[in-house]
Amino acid sequence: MSAPQPLLSATDLHAGYRDSAVLHGVSLYLAPAEVVTLIGPNGAGKSTLLKTLMGYLIPSQGRVVFRGADITRLRPEERVRRGMAYVPQLDNVFPSLTVAETLRMGAYTLPKALLRERLQAVYDLFPLLAARRKQRVRTLSGGERQLLATGRALMTQPALLLLDEPTAALAPQMADLVFEKVRDICAQGTAVLLVEQDAYRALEVSQRGYVLVDGRNAFGGRADRLLHDEQLRQAYLGG
Repeated sequence: MSAPQPLLSATDLHAGYRDSAVLHGVSLYLAPAEVVTLIGPNGAGKSTLLKTLMGYLIPSQGRVVFRGADITRLRPEERVRRGMAYVPQLDNVFPSLTVAETLRMGAYTLPKALLRERLQAVYDLFPLLAARRKQRVRTLSGGERQLLATGRALMTQPALLLLDEPTAALAPQMADLVFEKVRDICAQGTAVLLVEQDAYRALEVSQRGYVLVDGRNAFGGRADRLLHDEQLRQAYLGG
């Protein structure tokens, strides 16, 4: 029996900014409803990889396949329609909007008949947002804004969610909530590719992980094995 087809696979990706190459042949894959963490030092290319997978950067070489179709050169909005979503680390919500308005913005590709259903699903996943649905985003804490940005991305019920450092600068209690929600999102059937500065905590909620160094694959494997690899612990997990 052949192995099941990955939800997403990237092969030999080379990408960067103008004349500055950042990725040098990176490859990875995600299975459906799987959490995978990308770790590595600053400047390793983790955020660049997410932007390339989402279509904000077009690779000079390599291939991205999602749900069996080559999407290497598709625009980001086309990838959203096919079932991908992306939450950047910074500037991911508009302060002047309310929570409810922000979530509705995330449903722009959906038929209106599904809007109420998806709003309720996101409120069920994030009760904190339901309690603040009429508040302006500017009144929310940093952690609440991060949950809102994630909730907006989930409005389209994506098959794959890309998260770029969702707990950066958050208080420990709010970071705990973010990791808890990553587990919940996976349990509901959405795969998550996670770039996270707290590599140890991220691997704890993941099935697998990849380590990038200088824009190249350095290590990869099951999350529990990476957590107990002494060399990796010393180099990337804080010992």
